Amino acid sequence: MKLTVCDVMTRTVVVVNESAPFKDVVRRMQEFRVSALPVVDENGRLVGIVSEADLILKEDPELDEPTHLFERRRHRSDRHKAAGLVVRELMTAPVITVAPEATLGEAARLMHRKAVKRLPVTDGTGRILGILSRSDLLKVFLREDAAIQREVREDVIRRTLWIDPDTIQVEVRDGVVQLDGQLERRSLIPVVERLVMAVEGVVGIDERLTFAVDDTVPGPELSLPWTAVAPR
Repeated sequence: MKLTVCDVMTRTVVVVNESAPFKDVVRRMQEFRVSALPVVDENGRLVGIVSEADLILKEDPELDEPTHLFERRRHRSDRHKAAGLVVRELMTAPVITVAPEATLGEAARLMHRKAVKRLPVTDGTGRILGILSRSDLLKVFLREDAAIQREVREDVIRRTLWIDPDTIQVEVRDGVVQLDGQLERRSLIPVVERLVMAVEGVVGIDERLTFAVDDTVPGPELSLPWTAVAPR
C-alpha cells in the first residue's frame, strides 16, 4: 500500500495567531526551534505562514528608502512586511497546502514545483492537521530491504505482472534492487523497471534481466492474399 502524507507528516504543529505581535513570533520560533509558523485565525483556520525570511526583512536598510512610482511588486511587499508589527502584516498568504490523503510523490512534486521547504496539511475546512517537511518525505527511504524485496516479488512480479517470481531473482541492498533472470519478452524489461522504481523506499535498480524473444525489433513484412500478384 502506498504511503500518504498522513503517514509521515509531523502531527504536533506549533501555530501562531494572526494578531500576535512581532516579538512573540520570534520568541516562539526560538522556543520551539522552528524556522516558520503556520498562521491561524480566531477560528483555528489556516490563513498564512510566517517564516524567518519574512521577519529578517526588518534588518534590510534598503527597505527604509523612499518608495518610487515604478517599484516592483515583490519589493513593495517586502517593504510592507518590514514595517509590520503583527503577524497578519508579516505573513505570506495564501498558503500552499497539501491534503492528508495525497501520495508522497504528489507532495514531493508540489514541493519542488512551488520551491517550498514545507507544506501545511489541511482538511476540507482549512484546519491544520500537520506539517510535511522535506525530511518527512525522506523517511520512506528508511524502509527495510526485506520489506522492499517482498513487495517487489509479491506485488510487482506476481500480482501485477502475473510472472512466476521464482523466474526472477530479487535482491535488495541499501534500497537498491538487483534483478536477475529471464523474461519472455524484451518489452517487459522497462515495464518491470518502472513498477519497481515506484515501490516505496527504492533508491535505484541494478537490472540484469535477459529475454527469450526480442519483440522490439520489427519482423519481416508478410504478403497478404489480396496484395499477391496474380500469375499471367
